[in-house]
This record gives sequence, C-alpha cells and structure tokens, in this order.
Amino acid sequence: MLDNGKPFNLENSKAFSGFSVSDTDEAHTFYAESLGLEVTEDNGMLTLHLGGGGRVLVYPKGEAHQPASFTVLNFPVHDIEAAVGALTREGVEFKHYDGTPMETDALGIFRGGGPLIAWFADPSGNIFSVVQD
Repeated sequence: MLDNGKPFNLENSKAFSGFSVSDTDEAHTFYAESLGLEVTEDNGMLTLHLGGGGRVLVYPKGEAHQPASFTVLNFPVHDIEAAVGALTREGVEFKHYDGTPMETDALGIFRGGGPLIAWFADPSGNIFSVVQD
C-alpha cells in the first residue's frame, strides 16, 4: 500500500507523451532548426525538450508511420501573428482550411471563435499548432 491508501498511484509520475515519425533524421532537423526546440537522441528515438520541463518522445515507424488526424502538440504563444510570421520565415508552412468550420485566414490563423490558432505539419505529416494564450 502507498501512503495514501491506494494500491498504486501515478499522481507524481513524470508522464510524457509520444508520437511516431517516418524519418527521425528529417524530424530532428525540423524540430531543432525550424522550430528551435532542444532535441536529444537516444536509442534511435528523439526527445523534444519543452518549456517548463515537459518532454515528448518521438519514435520511428518508417513506412508504417501514419500521421495523426488530430493535433499532437500545441505551442501556446503570446502573439500568434508574430509566431506565425517567425515560423513562416523558418520555412514552416501553415495549413489553410477553406470552407470548413475551421476556416483560416490568409496567414493560416483560425479566428472563428475560441482561441486564435494556426496549424502546421512536421515532415511526417503530424499536426502541430501555435495557439494564442
């Protein structure tokens, strides 16, 4: 038994998320150079080191990789237009959704209710976002 009387407790676990990519070398370059993240590699897998001590495991699946159909990682930013501009200058291409409930403007920013958000994909097709906090 644990101190709280529960047989098992994950409350203090340093949990992390993960997702797959088709090519870790290509992903490493994109995350480090285009996004400016600290990226380490161990045993053929990448770890993205995020603000506040967060981390995300990125593992290879090669040709078996299927990109997620949802946003796998969100980056809160204070000024979404500045973030979109800076990332665009680094070669990041923002998604444009026309005629959908998530229609975006010319910059790729959704302004239709809720937080301002803009989506982009990594080289493996996984969807990321910058979202104004």
